[in-house]
Amino acid sequence: MELIRLKSIKEYHKALGIGNPENPLLSVIDLSKVEPHPGEGLLSYVFDFYSISLKRTESGNIKYRYGQQKYDFDNGILYFIAPNQVFSFDADENFSSSGYIILIHPDFLWKTSLVKTIKRYDFFNYRINEALFVSEKEEAILTTFIKNIELENNLNIDKFTQNIIVSQIESFLSYSERFYQRQFLFRKINNHQILERLEDLIDAYFKNENLEQKSLLSVKFLATSLNISSNYLSGILKTHTGQTTQQHIHNKLIEKAKEKLSTTQLTITEIAYELGFEQSQSFSKLFKSKTKLTPKEFRETFN
Repeated sequence: MELIRLKSIKEYHKALGIGNPENPLLSVIDLSKVEPHPGEGLLSYVFDFYSISLKRTESGNIKYRYGQQKYDFDNGILYFIAPNQVFSFDADENFSSSGYIILIHPDFLWKTSLVKTIKRYDFFNYRINEALFVSEKEEAILTTFIKNIELENNLNIDKFTQNIIVSQIESFLSYSERFYQRQFLFRKINNHQILERLEDLIDAYFKNENLEQKSLLSVKFLATSLNISSNYLSGILKTHTGQTTQQHIHNKLIEKAKEKLSTTQLTITEIAYELGFEQSQSFSKLFKSKTKLTPKEFRETFN
């Protein structure tokens, strides 16, 4: 399938069949003013700019794919796409939507506070199936910021324009982060199912006695096996346990190490290899950092 790269916001406008943007580095698109396009099958894109979408389906059906994940969106959906992420969609002939899309070229953020802080928002790393469902009240709040950005962007540009728009974007992102945290809290059933599957994966890892195939348990392995992003997994764990995925892995490794040190005659090197460490020194260093004892000192407490 052909991958279409859109290098500029102007090219995005052209793809939608609308006029050129007022600002080549920033655009707010009102989807109610975009003519519905006939379905063209599955199309895949990569943008050289940020895209923030707050959409509602008016008619028809559309399926989105972000990375390798599919997502069927209905009403009240907020999602974020960072530069260089693969984004695909497949819409039928009757599809139309309302809402807004904010397009931000990285150059617009140059010499502003958002240059660095935009990268800390985890939702730019989420897969599309972790898009945010927003309530009507939340949508109204976000729409206010979007309209402020649109209004300021359409005024005559002066020395205040960039800072005012950036402050509105920052407020939009801060509220989005609040709503994402709400989603974590109110999707407890789904999140608990993920945590249960996580524990099953970790248990299966420790039960695997094939040392030749074993490598150190990693965040990437767990997230990929659960079919979610690393950041999303850490977000769930942080909300429910107060720990990141890496901290959770370390605790599990230490727990299993203590069990082997206290109940088996395996050497420290053998235990390190069974836990996936390539070097026993790395295992000993982690163990001491977590317990204040070397593996040998810990074992001696049982003799």
